[in-house]
Amino acid sequence: MYVITGATGNTGSIIASTLLGAGKQVRIIARDTEKAKGLIEKGAELFQGSTNNVELLKAAFAGADAVYVVIPMNMQAADYTAFQMEHVNAIAEAMETCNVKKVVSMSSQGAHINSGSGIILGLHYMEGEFNQIEGLNTLNLRPSYFMENTLGMVGMIKDAGIMGSPIKADLSFPMIATKDIANYAAKRLLALDFEGNNHQDLLGARNITYAEVAKVYGAAIGKPDLNYVQFPYADFKAAFMGMGASESVADKMNEFLVRVNAGEIFVSERNEENTTPTTIEEFSQTFSYVYNM
Repeated sequence: MYVITGATGNTGSIIASTLLGAGKQVRIIARDTEKAKGLIEKGAELFQGSTNNVELLKAAFAGADAVYVVIPMNMQAADYTAFQMEHVNAIAEAMETCNVKKVVSMSSQGAHINSGSGIILGLHYMEGEFNQIEGLNTLNLRPSYFMENTLGMVGMIKDAGIMGSPIKADLSFPMIATKDIANYAAKRLLALDFEGNNHQDLLGARNITYAEVAKVYGAAIGKPDLNYVQFPYADFKAAFMGMGASESVADKMNEFLVRVNAGEIFVSERNEENTTPTTIEEFSQTFSYVYNM
C-alpha cells in the first residue's frame, strides 16, 4: 500500500494515477476534496488535511509499504524555511512511528548545500532527517529547474513583451518537465528497488539558457523577436511581493537565484539515468496553450 502526499499537484497526481492504474492500493493526502475527486473515483482513499498534521499522517501511514513526499509551497509563509521544517518534522515523526520502510521524496538540485541556498534549504534538511530514520530506505529525487516555472512569465510577455528574471541570460542550466519527475518517481515506487540512503539527480533533456528559451517560446506563440532580460534582484523581489509572496519567500528565492548564477546549484554531471525525455521544444506547446488561454 502506498501513500502519496501532495496528491493533487503536478507530480503527486500522476504518481497516484499510475499506481492506481497498476492495481495498487493508494492513500492520498490532500487539502482540497474537490481537486482529489478524480483520484478518489479511481479508487484512492483520501486523508484530507495538511502534511504538518502529525496525527493525520500517522493514520495515513499506518501499514504503508512506501510513501511519496513533496513538501508544499506557501507563498505567504512568514519564515519559509521554518515552514518547510515544520512539515518535514511531522512527516519524519509519522514515518518513524509507523515503521515505514521506503520513501521517495521530491528534493532538488542544490540540496547538497547546507546553508544559504534559500528556497531549497528546507529540502537539504528534509534529506538529512529522512536519512537518519532507522530502517527507512530513502530515495531523494533531486530534479533541476522546473519548466513549469516559466509559465509565470506569461503575464510579463503580454504586458511588457519580454521574458525576464534575475537568472543570467547566457547561463546554461538543466530544465525539467514535472511530468518526467512524476514518471520516474512512479517507476521507482513500483519497483521499490532501493536500499539504504540514496539520491537521484533528474536533469531534463539538456541544458539550455533563458535566451534560448525565449527564442523557442517566441516561435511557439508567434513572437519570433521575444527577448529575455535579466532583472536586478531588488526589482524581482518587489515584483514577487507584488504578486502576493511574503518578504521571506521573496528573499529566499533571491538567495537561491544568487547561488544559481554563481554556478553552485546545478553541479551534477549528466548521464543516461538522470536525463529525462521532455525537451523545451515539446514544453513550448504547453507554454503556448497557457499563453493563448
